[in-house]
Amino acid sequence: MRTQPHTVAALAVSDFLHHLEERNASPHTIKAYSGDLTLFAAYAGSRAWKQIDHIAIRGFLSKLYDRGLSKTSVARSLAAVRSLYRWLAREGVVEQNTAKLVATPKLSKKLPRVPTIEEMNFVIDGEMPEVAAFPERDRLMLELLYGCGIRNSELTGINLEDIRSSAEVILIRGKGKKERYVPFGHAVKGAHSTYLPERLKCLGGKSSTALLINRRGGRLTTRSVGRIIKKIAVAKGLSPDVHPHTLRHAFGTHMLEEGADLRAIQELLGHERLATTQRYTQLSIKHVLQVYDQTHPRAK
Repeated sequence: MRTQPHTVAALAVSDFLHHLEERNASPHTIKAYSGDLTLFAAYAGSRAWKQIDHIAIRGFLSKLYDRGLSKTSVARSLAAVRSLYRWLAREGVVEQNTAKLVATPKLSKKLPRVPTIEEMNFVIDGEMPEVAAFPERDRLMLELLYGCGIRNSELTGINLEDIRSSAEVILIRGKGKKERYVPFGHAVKGAHSTYLPERLKCLGGKSSTALLINRRGGRLTTRSVGRIIKKIAVAKGLSPDVHPHTLRHAFGTHMLEEGADLRAIQELLGHERLATTQRYTQLSIKHVLQVYDQTHPRAK
């Protein structure tokens, strides 16, 4: 499935990706769409758009399965193709979104296990384990991910000036370059003040706008954050499946368990649609029982 750069499909994919860049789509989205749609353009070959019907698109998905891709990856590819066709329809290149006629692969609805409040407190409280190469920084990372519910990419993008200590809020740059203010509590404030002197030592006179840096003074990458979080979580007795997004998920779930309003959680997490927040959080048995006890007339 090699790309033929001058085919109708390949040129359309190139134009669509340029359109996404102009619309300030996140780099992660553009990268994912680029990979999926490059494969689709290669599959389409020299065919005209009227020859690429829903049956052809199903054939493309079948090829992805043959390559060993999971249902989740195939579903993502189909979503990318649908977005391409939606744009082509708006541009008048095709009459309708043919990709909408193709069913999305059925995915497992099982939610990843979220650490309990007690487990999260145990991970963050007390001494950092020996695997933590930069304990002051790593504690601040944990406090920010769990205490503010931010994404990994948002965490690494924080600059020193983004933390407004007097107001106890952080300016977060989210998906699509959208900005929001997220509050933080005393735990984050304490970890932040402990980390700053150690950060200065690492810089050794050099300057950096990044809040989180490595021992060489460079901005911490999302890959490094993932590796560090996993090491600390495992050392503290949590599952090796734990990653930065697990802490974001725990943030939303635990706030919901403690009675926070779903729309407030939506705002804090930076979700555009409430439906995303509803899928993202888990209604625990504890929360359901609390709501029942407090609201049903026959429970009182």
